[in-house]
Amino acid sequence: QVQLEESGGGLVQPGGSLRLSCAAPGFTLDYYTIGWFRRAPGKEREAIICISNSNGIQYYSESVKGRFTISRDNGKVYLQINNLKFEDAAVYYCATAGACVNRDFKSWGQGTQVTVSS
Repeated sequence: QVQLEESGGGLVQPGGSLRLSCAAPGFTLDYYTIGWFRRAPGKEREAIICISNSNGIQYYSESVKGRFTISRDNGKVYLQINNLKFEDAAVYYCATAGACVNRDFKSWGQGTQVTVSS
């Protein structure tokens, strides 16, 4: 069972962009199904998007379509966030799953904080 680590969060102005990374030190994520989630203060965890081990992509959140994309490269999985909005501020997590459609996520990382402020 791989241990995931998220990185790439930070403080960004509205309209800015970030690329978050999900990695498993010592392992490649090339053959893993990976999902991205976020938890904003006072809110429940929200599923955002998933990439399958065959690189199929499934959006869980309609609100992020057009701004959030998922990709994989160099053994990592990335979440590209464009045109950041105040409501995107949250801790972002990645996790593995058997299949995007099953949402059987496990092996959660510690999260990376995204702050949106002008």
